[in-house]
Amino acid sequence: MSFNYAVLGAGRQGVAAAYDMARRGDASHIVLADYDFTVARQGAKRVNELIGKTVAEAMQLDVTDLDAVERILSGVDSFLSAVPYYYNLEIAKIAIKARAHMCDLGGHIGIARQQHALDAQARQAGVSIIPNCGQVPGMGTTLMVYAMEFLDEAVDVLMWDGGIPQDPKPPFNYYLTFNIEGLTNEYAEQAIFLRDWKVTEVDTMSELETIEFPEPIGTLEAFVAGGGTDTMPWTFEGKVRALQNKTLRWPGNYAQLKAFYDLGLWDLESLRVGETEVVPRDVFHALFEPKVTFPGDKDMVIVRVEAIGKKDGKEAKALVQAIDYYDDETGFTAMERCTGWSAAIVAEMMARGGTPQGAGGVETQVPARPFVEELRKRGINVTETFTIVKP
Repeated sequence: MSFNYAVLGAGRQGVAAAYDMARRGDASHIVLADYDFTVARQGAKRVNELIGKTVAEAMQLDVTDLDAVERILSGVDSFLSAVPYYYNLEIAKIAIKARAHMCDLGGHIGIARQQHALDAQARQAGVSIIPNCGQVPGMGTTLMVYAMEFLDEAVDVLMWDGGIPQDPKPPFNYYLTFNIEGLTNEYAEQAIFLRDWKVTEVDTMSELETIEFPEPIGTLEAFVAGGGTDTMPWTFEGKVRALQNKTLRWPGNYAQLKAFYDLGLWDLESLRVGETEVVPRDVFHALFEPKVTFPGDKDMVIVRVEAIGKKDGKEAKALVQAIDYYDDETGFTAMERCTGWSAAIVAEMMARGGTPQGAGGVETQVPARPFVEELRKRGINVTETFTIVKP
């Protein structure tokens, strides 16, 4: 059986997702749509050349034109929205109208929860709507659920994740592999965790610690950033004592970022500088992005999850870890593999009827074990260790 897919947004993650759909999604046709037709055309050309056949078609699309969105989605089995998060609520409503399964890369918990509120309409239309299906949240969300499934009762669920350069370069020892607006949104917005069984807001740029990984990685910093837990705190409130996520970076990066945070360079309220009104975050983007953009450099993605609780009445711990690297064969970065390919896995599951109808979070809508099996098929190495802490 073959399927018709669409990807809205032909940036890095969108092209990676379209490639995965073409390679592993039994795709008969993929629409790769973008506001900039040249970008869409280049993306479709790359997918078709990698696959060795014509399956991806480029189209121009302004996602604020909802009639045009509906026309593109007509006849599509499943699609990924890889456009900025603030468009996704209206796109979800059109997906229900067009009876097309939808997942997205998300980026905002509040909007994701509004999408979840469309559950009844999605069920009636017979479609799945699953926001926040990228790397973290997304792949990391499912790895948290996967770790919890090793236990009869999970009490504390802790995740550390990061996309970092294999060969860090000064001055920031960081390599930007996705949209900078998404990066600063994570750094600036409050994190939502479970603490003492309750949903709790936690300040970003806080709770610094160091984590050890096998060589050649070694010591990394970890600190609180926003967005990584998605809607899991609400789903597991009262059921899990602690649930949290910290961002991983090379040592020294935290102190630099904390200075930007304290200075207010991520603020969105404009201020006057001389005769000009400027938004601090826009100034930060303009200054920071060129310093962390290194075409041709190679990255890695790390996700580590510890689930601590009980198994057969004994205290136990499950450790799940994924470490992925830049793909020399296809030229996709580790971030594109773990974001675009992860989202494509969900889109393909939806097309094949592998997710429940309705709208909801990754933690309830995406089956963990089949998802992990799909990661492994793509060479994304997921390891797990289960130990009895106290017999």
